[in-house]
Amino acid sequence: MPKTEAKISGARLMVELLEEYGVDIVFGYPGGAILPFYDELYKSTKIKHILVRHEQGAIHMAEGYARSTGKLGVCIATSGPGATNLVTGLTDAKLDSVPILAITGQVATNAIGTDAFQEADIYGITIPITKYNALIKSADDIARHFQEATLVALGGRPGPVLLDFPKDVQTELTSVRKVDKLKIDSRHYQKPPIGGDLDSFAAALNKAKRPLLYVGGGAINANASKEIKELAEKGNIPVTTTLMGIGAFPGTHQLSVGMLGMHGTAYANKAVLECDYILNLGARFDDRVAKPGEFAENAVRAHIDIDTAEFNKRVSVDYLLHGDLKEVLKALIPKVNKVDRPEWVGFLDTIKKNHPLEFDDSTDTIKPQAFLQKLYEKSKGKAIVSTDVGQHQMWAAQYYLFEEANRWLTSGGLGTMGYGLPAAIGAKFGNPNKTVICVSGDGSIQMNIQELATIAMYKKGVKILIFNNNFLGMVRQWQELFYEERFSESEWNYNPDFVKLGEAYSIKGLKISNKSEIDKALEFFLEDDDARILEVMIPAEEKVFPMIPAGKSQKDMIEFSDTVRAGKK
Repeated sequence: MPKTEAKISGARLMVELLEEYGVDIVFGYPGGAILPFYDELYKSTKIKHILVRHEQGAIHMAEGYARSTGKLGVCIATSGPGATNLVTGLTDAKLDSVPILAITGQVATNAIGTDAFQEADIYGITIPITKYNALIKSADDIARHFQEATLVALGGRPGPVLLDFPKDVQTELTSVRKVDKLKIDSRHYQKPPIGGDLDSFAAALNKAKRPLLYVGGGAINANASKEIKELAEKGNIPVTTTLMGIGAFPGTHQLSVGMLGMHGTAYANKAVLECDYILNLGARFDDRVAKPGEFAENAVRAHIDIDTAEFNKRVSVDYLLHGDLKEVLKALIPKVNKVDRPEWVGFLDTIKKNHPLEFDDSTDTIKPQAFLQKLYEKSKGKAIVSTDVGQHQMWAAQYYLFEEANRWLTSGGLGTMGYGLPAAIGAKFGNPNKTVICVSGDGSIQMNIQELATIAMYKKGVKILIFNNNFLGMVRQWQELFYEERFSESEWNYNPDFVKLGEAYSIKGLKISNKSEIDKALEFFLEDDDARILEVMIPAEEKVFPMIPAGKSQKDMIEFSDTVRAGKK
């Protein structure tokens, strides 16, 4: 039976549950259907509310906070458009496995289904894009739904959850503050026991002459960086990461071959072609990395994951282990032989030397690759870097190296333009003493640019780097390479003055267009902890290489040197 205490309102209870859970910061935007909750939040001395300028900004801030701290990110919106403005962020968090709790206001229960003002069925809308969601119909159910939601958000493979909170339930009195029994099965949130044959799994790895570790975002969620490094060094096994796995293994380590896939390094993709054993650690064989039937076709393929839905989903594998990656690796590593593989490691060192990341830096124009190399050097690789989506995202993934997890924030699965700026703000709130840099493009930055006001209002020193080519750069690149240079609606014939725009929000800005200005601009950008906007003009025709065309495999990779030979650089 539920434990009973003195009656309080549903809104008061929700605030107390957040406080007891340890939530000390939430990102949100109030409205009519969530006002009773906001009235109780106003009284809280433990929770800081960050008032955003758009609900999509709120959920991406919660994502940035969660990704950079490992904690639950919390966002709040009202009913109707407030709630639906969270949908992109919820989908983004679902695809990238980010633990988010979204609390949405809803019209009173007796008005649901009547097309009431600002009514939207956010419960129904978000079923496929959340791990758990609930329409709370009684204040007596709040504690149970809260506990279930928070357990599911962080349990197993993390992800977003949503509690839809009708206005009359917020004011309804309840004495049920805790629950003795949940209505969901524990398999939805408890770590599963290790499933699979560890001995045969290890034996296959020990037989390999040319093994490769293929590390995804699941490694970061499992906090398994230490174990991955131990496994790699014990077996002298080279390591490649996905876009979401960046930081799970030190980027400067001798065994690192960088990111694989569509815009991965040539040496990572060649390692996939040459390996005789590939071990997927918390990745999902996504379509930007693995073409079914051709991915590592000459290798034994193995996979460790906490989510059984990922097994054999796109690429069939020979060996499986199910469970929390950190726990599985702890059990596996003692069974793995300590081996020197000088021929394999030496072969990849030669590939690295012969197929480096390349670009033409022979003119006075600023090449984004060169700029990011300088930014990496000047910030000593210590910054938290958030990106939007497009060419700048891929250049940052290639040229800014990370030694630790949780410092690289990007939208990997959904590819959400507009993610970068609010995610950086959320990361800065979670890491006030660290340098946080948003790397964006002139297209992406304008999708949530209103959050400059949040930076100004809370005086957060987020550094905003805008690569401006007056194009949707990645769209232009595809149109140039695959659509005979028909640049259909990818050129901006007008862009705002980003420096003056920053000044309107009391954020200092600078614009540069010649590479002789880079050093001075970076001094301006990084000299203190104040917010800065740095607009860097880059050539419209600059492209991201290497590139594997969509639907192709590693065998079809195009390198920069190929374009030079073809006269198309």
